[in-house]
Amino acid sequence: MGHNANYLSILIAAVGAWIFGGIYYTSLAKYWLAAQGKTVEQHKAEIAARTGIGKATPFVLTFVAEFIMAFVLYGIIFHVGVFTATAGAISGAVCWLGFVLTTVASNNAFGSRRPMLTLIDSGAWLGALVVMGVILGSMGR
Repeated sequence: MGHNANYLSILIAAVGAWIFGGIYYTSLAKYWLAAQGKTVEQHKAEIAARTGIGKATPFVLTFVAEFIMAFVLYGIIFHVGVFTATAGAISGAVCWLGFVLTTVASNNAFGSRRPMLTLIDSGAWLGALVVMGVILGSMGR
């Protein structure tokens, strides 16, 4: 991979995943909060209690995580050797199944979190990885 990587595609894939996550969680906010056992009012109060940096940190951290994921997914697609939207989507979905779903489910089980939270959060990562894969696969090397 090295210096010949398509860094623009990696950046665009991370941005695409980040935007997907924003749309996904906005549309499922009510269910996501209920899965955590919180009300909208409790959530708003928690956010209001944070500083400016505290409010931005989850968004910045998520983008950094998605950039790293896109970089690694690019490497996987590179080693598979097939840069197509379909191959990228499949690679993203397989990585989700093998690494993300298993990790989220395990962590949530030990944290005694509701199964719905696992469904919602792991679904967000499935969408993010498929979006990344499609972008990376479509943009090629």
